[in-house]
Amino acid sequence: MTLGCARNEVDSEELAGRLAAGGYELVDDADDADAVLVNTCGFIESAKKDSVDAILAATDSGAQVVAVGCMAERYGSELAGALPEATVLGFDDYAAIGDRLDDVLTGRPLVPHDPRDRRTLLPISPVARTAVVGAADAPAIPGHGWLQRRRLASGPSAALKLASGCDRRCAFCAIPTFRGAFVSRPPAEVLGEARWLAGQGVTELVLVSENSTSYGKDLGDLRSLERLLPQLAAVEGIVRVRVAYLQPAEMRPGLLEVIAGTEGIAPYFDLSFQHSSPGLLRRMRRFGGTDDFLGLIERARVLAPAAGFRTNVILGFPGETEDDVAELERFLVEGRLDAVGVFGYSDEEGTEAAGLPGKLDQAEIDARVRRVTDLVEELTAQRAEDRIGETVQVLLTEDLAGTDGPGAWLGHAAHQDPDADGTTTITGVPDGAVAGEIVAAEVVGTEGVDLVAAALVPAVTA
Repeated sequence: MTLGCARNEVDSEELAGRLAAGGYELVDDADDADAVLVNTCGFIESAKKDSVDAILAATDSGAQVVAVGCMAERYGSELAGALPEATVLGFDDYAAIGDRLDDVLTGRPLVPHDPRDRRTLLPISPVARTAVVGAADAPAIPGHGWLQRRRLASGPSAALKLASGCDRRCAFCAIPTFRGAFVSRPPAEVLGEARWLAGQGVTELVLVSENSTSYGKDLGDLRSLERLLPQLAAVEGIVRVRVAYLQPAEMRPGLLEVIAGTEGIAPYFDLSFQHSSPGLLRRMRRFGGTDDFLGLIERARVLAPAAGFRTNVILGFPGETEDDVAELERFLVEGRLDAVGVFGYSDEEGTEAAGLPGKLDQAEIDARVRRVTDLVEELTAQRAEDRIGETVQVLLTEDLAGTDGPGAWLGHAAHQDPDADGTTTITGVPDGAVAGEIVAAEVVGTEGVDLVAAALVPAVTA
């Protein structure tokens, strides 16, 4: 059971692969299992609650319950004390997950997992860090083992982890303390996993990390991603590569050009704006503002007029004023983004923001979230309507012939993330099409953020 982001999904598939290699049989129904692994999320308060609820629900199966993932790593023995129904394991247990599960099932005592600041586990200097990463006895990312990865999800899209950890110090975010310092995977390793995924039937790669724009800085080459992307797009069987988790302050002109103009790379910009009021962003320990962000979007649209844009924003950060909210609304209106996640601020232990003055009442935070959510729903629906008449490249995911008639498919266009940004229903797809192919289509209608499109003949396929 996996909660949280695509990075956690990759971790779950690697854990599943290790367990299968160690002789464990993976089953679909918890009632048939001896043990249930819950891969938790510990990012924000609501995610932590969902993780606790999932752990408790898993105990109903009667199986042994093992909590892994970010919340387990972050709270360790504290979580174990609060939830004695579950065994709590940390990231350092991943490499020997089969042995740890043996211990759980046989009742052998385990050393309690005590959390620590994982930023201290690697040298801060990128040059020294490169030496550690390259060491023969040290994996690039602790616990990372894609060679045994086993896909748990079906479908032609799959996440591919570029790196782990983060070196940024955003005032609201605790992720670096439990995910550690930023560590890039070597390009050859990323390419090897991409070829393996292609061999598993994957045709679209979604590159994930805590901060993809930092890829390569600890390898001594900040332009590594610009060089890697065309190589990934050239992997046999891969028809589209998508990059997620980009930091606006680190978007280099060269990277912008590669994403916007390379065949096989989706002109898709998942940019972590978080807010757009310059003063509030400084308080968040971030950079930029409305005008900077609008300029970045405009530069991308000059290179790729149909490019897609998504972001997340936080409402109610300590000290946020009505003027700050109005500035964010101005950005959202002028930016014409395709997808926006809206979140209310909540204190996170160990972060700078938790100690800042100017806290807002929860009722006010909730009201601002509702206000901006309503605006976003209107704006993103309008942005979808703007695409009527546009030609889009739709990656087919599900044959709808049984419900919508012959030639009808569900898929997603280049500006739509496969999990988060809406879908495209396409009609008139030629006979013989299969999931994972790309078909050119004209947008003829919308349903909220979802598109309705008609296939253009001849189709463009993999």
